[in-house]
Amino acid sequence: MSTTVRKPPGTVSAPKAKAPAPLKSFKAAVAEVHAIRPPLTQNPHAVRDTKEKVLEVAIGREVRAFRKKLGITVADLAAATSLSLGMLSKIENGITSPSLTTLQALSHALGVPVTAFFRRFEEERSAVFVKAGEGLEIERRGTRAGHQYNLLGHVGANTSGVVVEPYLITLSEDSDIFPTFQHEGMEFLYMLEGEVVYRHGSNLYRMHPGDSLFFDADAPHGPEELTRLPIRYLSIISYPQGNSGD
Repeated sequence: MSTTVRKPPGTVSAPKAKAPAPLKSFKAAVAEVHAIRPPLTQNPHAVRDTKEKVLEVAIGREVRAFRKKLGITVADLAAATSLSLGMLSKIENGITSPSLTTLQALSHALGVPVTAFFRRFEEERSAVFVKAGEGLEIERRGTRAGHQYNLLGHVGANTSGVVVEPYLITLSEDSDIFPTFQHEGMEFLYMLEGEVVYRHGSNLYRMHPGDSLFFDADAPHGPEELTRLPIRYLSIISYPQGNSGD
């Protein structure tokens, strides 16, 4: 179904944003980033070490985290536990498996129970499966009329330190046009159906099915023109744990 272009109502119109200068290709943009900093190094196909090694790494991370929380150096902790600097460094880097006696010495020096060193290892790694059409329809704070949000999954506290909220957003004839959403974090859009002119800051992007947009959500953003309805797109919002994405 096609509709005429809808623009935000109001007695005073905001200055018309200039169309953005011709955009560089994605490959060219990535090449520029790589010229400034090294390319991404995470291997998405990497396989974890054995269970014993994972346990050692988990203990080492906790020891380092508790030490830094107290504001003491490796040398300070080594002196307090009668461990050598080399041994303590190996423990923090997950290279060696500390004995129970060593863990007890570390727990006394750091003021935490021995079980605290196993917290990261014992954490549950969650997954959420949502069947087609079963997303939870919610109303986010600041949601405009006619903006239908279906939450496709949610994992609360996790080991990454990041909260991710995946939404399927649907816009219809009843939807308000609101190009000034603003919240903390990053946001990724992937267009599924319809056509929309989407604003980010002073730039406008005409989005068709298959197009994507990735941006800093702290800048004003949102649909500027609903060109062809209905409109559906994925919106994935991420922000640090403990903060609100609204």
